[in-house]
Amino acid sequence: MIDPQSHENLKRTLTQRIQQDRHLLDQLREEVRPLASTTRRIQPRSTTAISLVATDGGNNRVQFDPFLVQLVRVVDSSNNEHYLDAITPSTDIDQLTAAQFEGQHGPTALGQMMTRLGASHLAQLSYIFPSSANRLPNARWVEVYRELVEWAVLLSIVSNTTFGSDTLIVFDGLLRSKIFRDHLFRKYLNLVLDALNRHAQQKRRVYLVGIAKHSKVLSRYRLAMALEKVLTTRYPAYVEIPRDLEEKAYTHADYARGDDIALPTERLNRFVGGKMFFVKFGSRAQDPIWPVDIFLPQYQEAPAILGHLLADAVNGFPVPFYPLCLQRAHENAALVDFDYTLLQDDILDSIRHILGNESMDLDAFRLQDMDPAQERYAFE
Repeated sequence: MIDPQSHENLKRTLTQRIQQDRHLLDQLREEVRPLASTTRRIQPRSTTAISLVATDGGNNRVQFDPFLVQLVRVVDSSNNEHYLDAITPSTDIDQLTAAQFEGQHGPTALGQMMTRLGASHLAQLSYIFPSSANRLPNARWVEVYRELVEWAVLLSIVSNTTFGSDTLIVFDGLLRSKIFRDHLFRKYLNLVLDALNRHAQQKRRVYLVGIAKHSKVLSRYRLAMALEKVLTTRYPAYVEIPRDLEEKAYTHADYARGDDIALPTERLNRFVGGKMFFVKFGSRAQDPIWPVDIFLPQYQEAPAILGHLLADAVNGFPVPFYPLCLQRAHENAALVDFDYTLLQDDILDSIRHILGNESMDLDAFRLQDMDPAQERYAFE
């Protein structure tokens, strides 16, 4: 604990530093000030809304798992399971690649996407996978694999689903990525656009948006926006975020450069598939603001798209004014309670099988207290 004298010294230092950096806040306020005049009201509309989401590592922890098993599961808001796989950081990448094309029911969603992108191996899809069996994969490959699966399922849904009405597809995260090799993400976006155009020819409007819980752009400008009264309306509203504001927030400016701005030929947009908007679905000045990416070819239809999203967000629970379809997808994808217990038992049964005659030692090991330090709380 900091003693009172040290705390006073620290307080004086903090005050001095903030006063010296006052110009930074003034600059941020100047940058967002024009947004106040471009804020638009969201008019409610009605349409079907679906969402897709994958479990993250936090949902996959089990009490005893020395093999660091990770489940990759993608489920939509209607509880349709689109992908399920179990991997470990030491999984053989060649075997994992082969599994995408030799599944029991044919190629997986990831395998189908790889074929359409002209990739026959995961190493051809992302730099994070080793191209040689002699190289160890980067430790982050599991996260990249999970994200690739999400993009693959999204492409599968927009390409293979017959929609009975106009539909809004809500992606968990912004519509941009840096995990694809070379220009593959740009090719991926063109495949999505082709699928959406086919639906349009059949008199079905299918919209695509991505919603993030956090954004560096929003974090950078949140205080300045509050001081300048941006999105403090008494009605649901949105504002389009200029690309130059995005560039100032990101370490790599290419993550903020889309097809809607001019780029030199040798620097085509390789990472960005959406146009960012800040959106407030509530009717109070203090209601939460969300960063929303609208698919670039559709961003001029923002009034209609956000109007469709409004009704679903207003009904959001337990997170207020956050799309309900996305919350349902999260609930459906999470592995908890009974599913959690079954997963742990399956892992233990697999370990018991490889131990053979030593399996009795595993049962004895399970009875040991895994965290004896917790006993200290029993006496408080």
